[in-house]
Amino acid sequence: MDKPYVIGIDVGGTNTVVGIVDKRGQILKSGSIKTSKHANIEDYMDELAALINTLQEETDTKGQIKGIGAGVPNGNYFTGCIESAANLRWKGEIPFAKLLEDRAGIPVTITNDANAAAIGEMTYGAARGMKDFIVITLGTGVGSGIVANGQLIYGHDGFAGELGHVTMRRHNGRKCGCGKEGCLETYTSATGVARTAQEYLEMKTDETQLRDVPIEELTSKDVFDAAMAGDKVAREIFEFTGEMLGEAFADFVAFSSPEAIILFGGLSKAGDLIMKPIRESMEKNMVSIYRGKVKLMFSELKESDAAVLGASALGWETK
Repeated sequence: MDKPYVIGIDVGGTNTVVGIVDKRGQILKSGSIKTSKHANIEDYMDELAALINTLQEETDTKGQIKGIGAGVPNGNYFTGCIESAANLRWKGEIPFAKLLEDRAGIPVTITNDANAAAIGEMTYGAARGMKDFIVITLGTGVGSGIVANGQLIYGHDGFAGELGHVTMRRHNGRKCGCGKEGCLETYTSATGVARTAQEYLEMKTDETQLRDVPIEELTSKDVFDAAMAGDKVAREIFEFTGEMLGEAFADFVAFSSPEAIILFGGLSKAGDLIMKPIRESMEKNMVSIYRGKVKLMFSELKESDAAVLGASALGWETK
């Protein structure tokens, strides 16, 4: 009997990556197309379907693909539609799953990228065997996927779990791209860390290698590199960021009592620099019944493959 495979698709604002994946989470072959070059969704879908066809031919997996899973910005699991994604050229409601299914002839399931990361972690990564956990993706924004009783929480409309948009500062909070102020994302995403660095440099007079970079060009990588080199101000910025995440995590624990909170994305590369202040702040701010019970972990998925693997895990589902 032929082995079953699935296809994982990671749709980003710039590139779309596609991979054919086996049951063990091994990517047989992958390829990519430019998302941003297509103003017309039909043209994009034609190129995407052609890539999927090519990958199947090159891996000799035609007829063995069980399903396609796609992680897409503002992807609604229930409707199969992308709904008003800010960083894509196609506006309004796009019936992504149907358009691709019609071309590829394979069932398509979509969700947003953080939910895909949670499903990937449960299928192939650090959350194997867990029924209750939260994945936090720390990238350009802050995303989250919440699993309770072994099921991803979608809510009644498909958009549950936007933990990056819980309000951390009710007064004088930073303006967020979502339109609110004081969201967790504005402090703890990569762009949030850069904003913190800019504020620190304006407020403080301390010597720091961060002053070697023009203030408006500072990135979270500059802060990371400086912190790893022992720079005091850069380490303070990580301390502040970790404390903010820990405060938020203490609240997240109260509503779903997860076995673990798993960190994924660029900032997690900082290791103990970020994990130590998170753990201390979380335990300090948590209701006593939860203290010492929640594991803080880093993702076990290889970053370059994680988005495709996470999306591919959706392909094993049959709706």
